[in-house]
Amino acid sequence: MRDYRLLTDEEISVLENNSCWAEDWTRVHVAEAFSPYGFHRVLFYGDCRLGVFERQVEVSKGFAKHAGINDATLRNVTVGDNCLIEKVGNFINNYNIGNDCYISNISTMETTEGATFGEGHTVSVLNEMGDGNLILFHDLNSQLAAFMVKHFKDKQLKDKLTRLINEEIRFTQPERGTIGNGVKIINSKEITNTVVKDDCEINGASRLSDCTILSSKDASVYIGTGVICENSIISNGCSITNSVKMQDCFVGEACQITNGFTAEASVFFANSYMANGEACAAFCGPFSASHHKSSLLIGGEFSFYNAGSNTNFSNHAYKMGPLHYGTLERGSKTASGAYVLMPAKIGAFSVCFGKLMNHPDMRCLPFAYLMAYGETMYIVPGRNITTVGLYRDIKKWPKRDKRPASCRKSVINFDWLSPFTVGEIVEGKQILEALRHAGGDNVSSYNYHEYIINASSLRKGIKYYDIALRIYMGAVLKRKMKSVEDSTLAALNATSGNIGLGPWNDLSGLLLPASEEQRLIDDIKNGQLESIKEVLERFYDINDHYREYQWTWTYKMILDYYGISEINEQAVKRIREDYVRARRAWIAEIRKDADKEFAMGDVDQEVYDDFISKLDHETDYEE
Repeated sequence: MRDYRLLTDEEISVLENNSCWAEDWTRVHVAEAFSPYGFHRVLFYGDCRLGVFERQVEVSKGFAKHAGINDATLRNVTVGDNCLIEKVGNFINNYNIGNDCYISNISTMETTEGATFGEGHTVSVLNEMGDGNLILFHDLNSQLAAFMVKHFKDKQLKDKLTRLINEEIRFTQPERGTIGNGVKIINSKEITNTVVKDDCEINGASRLSDCTILSSKDASVYIGTGVICENSIISNGCSITNSVKMQDCFVGEACQITNGFTAEASVFFANSYMANGEACAAFCGPFSASHHKSSLLIGGEFSFYNAGSNTNFSNHAYKMGPLHYGTLERGSKTASGAYVLMPAKIGAFSVCFGKLMNHPDMRCLPFAYLMAYGETMYIVPGRNITTVGLYRDIKKWPKRDKRPASCRKSVINFDWLSPFTVGEIVEGKQILEALRHAGGDNVSSYNYHEYIINASSLRKGIKYYDIALRIYMGAVLKRKMKSVEDSTLAALNATSGNIGLGPWNDLSGLLLPASEEQRLIDDIKNGQLESIKEVLERFYDINDHYREYQWTWTYKMILDYYGISEINEQAVKRIREDYVRARRAWIAEIRKDADKEFAMGDVDQEVYDDFISKLDHETDYEE
């Protein structure tokens, strides 16, 4: 801890000559090398501690001013080294300010009794009128959030998690508001009960109240003009600008929220982008996006998702060009697990994955389009597997992760084919084959509950699903053969236990065996995990073993699919040949989709040629 000394009589005289005043000069303590010459018109109340003020502070690019404090009232404030604080209209009260900070033209900065800094609040997502199911705190990530929301009806688990989180908050929460090192706060009105970490810039904010801003040097946070943020936590690398209004929210790493967006009791994780619209009780997982003024995300769970506007159903029209932000890859669902469909309208469509609205217990067909013509709903199974949009999504999402390596709390698995999705494909293919077997081949359409599948769509669906299955098995086998030191058949047929067998789940970016999720539940309940950090580490550990668990699941799938008891040389050759043929068939179908879009006149020749060139190089990945 730093040593401070009392002011000398000479230093007090200099301060008083510069129109400074103290309620009691003996309660103003300074660093050993303190110099009083950079202080003008400063009022000191209570206990104040001051560092050294000997360097220039850059206030704008190419414009520096000498460190010091001018035109400010301080009460119970600690100021670090080489800060410039000026033009404080009201006061700074009960705050610790770090080194190299610039604070100018603000009204009030204060810590009051009972401050929580946005931590420990329980909000209700997915059900805005329901009981709280998600606790906000600084180490929250998308996995823990999804886990809490999914299982908070388990009272024992809820109580255990609540205790662990509250312990973490109690151990880490500061006694009063703190401003980190290298922070810039200018032209802002009210900052109350807020923790601001290193290298954050706040410029023109209207009010920050009971918030924690988790900024850092390699992932700084920017809070801009007109922002009102209450009872919320903002993570590293975020940008909150242009009159955003936010209450009881958590914003994960590298998110952008802008242009008047309003949010209440909602969470946003890893690279999400929100503008113009509104969110209430929304769970926005990694890469959720909303751009339109008429978009309302309410009571739903989203991930890898781009919300259309209320009146715009052509959200995915631009697939080859830069305007396309991605089709629905993993889901958009309500609290009951039912997937939201667009209103019945000629030509309206939605990419579907999971359960269907009106039939929450009915399995939907993965990578399917849902289309409405009048009152009739059609399913086009597997169609999205062979679209330009999905192909671009597979390539682009990893490149769009803006988080530095040091700030990646939320796990994101970018595999488009995984035990989670492929398990759905296997089931979807079985459903289609059962429909064809029951209805025969000489029919024009098939009924799946209240939905219609045209015969041609059903046949293509089976084909597309089979293409995806063969691509998946071949790719995983190829990776396995490259990863093992001894790529003998014995090594391929050796799996490390049973972890990975059975169904898989998606915890907002983390793909994991359902058995591992259940083991986590059990270990929390029985006290095996003694801190919330250990719970979070379990998520990371599961992700670290993803390839191992994936091989266990895929090995059994290969045996079942090919009807073999083990992988032999003949099986390896067949899987390899099936993989190459399936991949080429997949690329050919995507090329057809690109040709069709180009023929519509929506894509420039240069964009089309560039896309086709990428498809031509796909054979490079066959080996």
